[in-house]
Amino acid sequence: MAVVMGVAVVLTFVGSSAAQKTKGKTRASQTKYLMRGIVQPNCKGLADLLKDSGPADDKAWDTAACQASCLNEASYLLMDDGRCPDGVWAGATKTLRENSALALAAIEKKDLDGTKAAFKSLTGACAACHKAHKSK
Repeated sequence: MAVVMGVAVVLTFVGSSAAQKTKGKTRASQTKYLMRGIVQPNCKGLADLLKDSGPADDKAWDTAACQASCLNEASYLLMDDGRCPDGVWAGATKTLRENSALALAAIEKKDLDGTKAAFKSLTGACAACHKAHKSK
């Protein structure tokens, strides 16, 4: 239940408005599209898989690994090209990177409790950054 609540908070922030840094310095993609196209669907998908008894089979665990991997890569994208405005953003992306890697390691062991714990920390970092950087 805590995971679902954490995801609800994250998705509320992800879908509501633009981040402080709306775009990198040289790349065409706006930050809000990285959030909507990569972070949000992978965060929601992973949350859905972690509900109740977790991924049902090897294919579902593989999907969870894919989603955690995409979240990990997003942590690098959100720091690239001058997108990082401050320490809050940098700290949150570091936490996203570390906890998505922990989630991936737990997923590879099919450790549902470990995956849920890493995911909870991951979504907490997202919420903290969005609180500081999302327009109201």
